[in-house]
Amino acid sequence: MEMNLSLKIIEKAQENIKDVIRRTPLFYSGTFSRESDNNIYLKCENKQKTGAFKLRGAYNKIVNLSEEERKKGVIASSAGNHAQGVALAATKMGIKSTIVMPVTAPQAKVHATKGYGAEVIQYGEVYDECYSKALEVQNETGATFIHPFNDEDVIAGQGTIALEILEDLPNVDAIVVPIGGGGLISGIALAAKLSKPDIKIIGVQPSIIASSKASLEKDKVVTLPGVKSLADGISVSTPGSLTFQYMRKYVDQIVTVSEDEIAYGIFCLMERGKLIAEGAGASTIAAILSGKINLKDKNIVAVVSGGNIDIASVSKIIDRQLIILRRRIRFVVELQDKVGQLGQIVTNVVSMGANVVKVRQDTNWNEKGLDYANVLFEIEVQTRQHANQVIDTLRKKGYNLEIVG
Repeated sequence: MEMNLSLKIIEKAQENIKDVIRRTPLFYSGTFSRESDNNIYLKCENKQKTGAFKLRGAYNKIVNLSEEERKKGVIASSAGNHAQGVALAATKMGIKSTIVMPVTAPQAKVHATKGYGAEVIQYGEVYDECYSKALEVQNETGATFIHPFNDEDVIAGQGTIALEILEDLPNVDAIVVPIGGGGLISGIALAAKLSKPDIKIIGVQPSIIASSKASLEKDKVVTLPGVKSLADGISVSTPGSLTFQYMRKYVDQIVTVSEDEIAYGIFCLMERGKLIAEGAGASTIAAILSGKINLKDKNIVAVVSGGNIDIASVSKIIDRQLIILRRRIRFVVELQDKVGQLGQIVTNVVSMGANVVKVRQDTNWNEKGLDYANVLFEIEVQTRQHANQVIDTLRKKGYNLEIVG
């Protein structure tokens, strides 16, 4: 497949979409800069309309359709960000859109896609089934299929992100980009390299489904078993045949991050960056914080590609990270079953600056008999050192306790 994109085409795409997309902010992060020995900037596509970068490519594709193609409408298959991007782009152009989404798609995303003006067909449980159904509908209606990544108009639209970065930070040394099917990094890499050849373009993938990394290593498109990462937006088992060529030519390196590192990235962006990011969007900062980016004293932009994360997942990630970081600890303590014992230990915990989150008496029988009870505590502390101080002090006061989480 021939590569036809140029810097001029991406600049034209920027002109095409300027009245529809939001020019997203580029924030400097002192916290992440100190932790990585670099100057870290966040390109916040989670602040884009629809909550992700996908609108850029979708709108540029649709604006380039012929009048005949516009009359027949557009169709896409997606479980998330692409669906909403295509729906809004089509509505802005006054074009009918149909989106095939899996029956397992979160209803919030289904309602959002409908809210942007699309007709939604729910079919199948996985993307491949949606894709097949979308092709059936396309054959019946003649609608234009809007591919999420393997299309040069889409790639050009995503490349406008690099133009904004270079305008806002001309002395940028490296851009770190999430990779799913490769459309985002292909556009960014092409625009950045043609504008500034010495810039480094580094891609990030989940280690459990790093299909683009495997493809570049074998110098051919590789398909990996389809597994779902916490970064579901980049859980793509096969990169595009076209995007593979752009990545092979313009991407310098691809690194991988674990599920724990992605979760930590989400957590840190919330707590330290005050940003809500989905797993794909947080993968870039995850790579930086885990030391996967081997650069020092450089101006690095991490693309936060989207912020459409399920709120229940956010809660689970916060709880889990607080426990991993030992800022929330659980312990079981043996107390005499008499008045004042529970109040006394709560007073001791609070006096040391910790916060009692949960208290629950264990219903299991205490081997010492009815005069004793095992009580489960969950407390929040400021740091790991603070946690150790609280536990050590309680033990010195004579409490028999065991840490359970």
